[in-house]
Amino acid sequence: MKAILTFVFILFIGVVAQAQETTNDIKVENVETTIVTSNTTTKYNEVSTENNNEVARLYKFKNARVLKALTFTTKRNNAKLA
Repeated sequence: MKAILTFVFILFIGVVAQAQETTNDIKVENVETTIVTSNTTTKYNEVSTENNNEVARLYKFKNARVLKALTFTTKRNNAKLA
């Protein structure tokens, strides 16, 4: 009996959902854009490079330093036998 009532309830909800008319037409406004062409030459600034011999850490995972800091252990982490 419970299964039959559940089936009828689901059918009723489905029929009510399909009976609703949702005809909301959304009008989109067109935006006109113009292309500006310029014949002026642009000047590029020279970039000076420095020779730095610094060591960079390369981690395999994105948050390796954070995960390492979060997995610290203390003396109280050890399990004690009663």
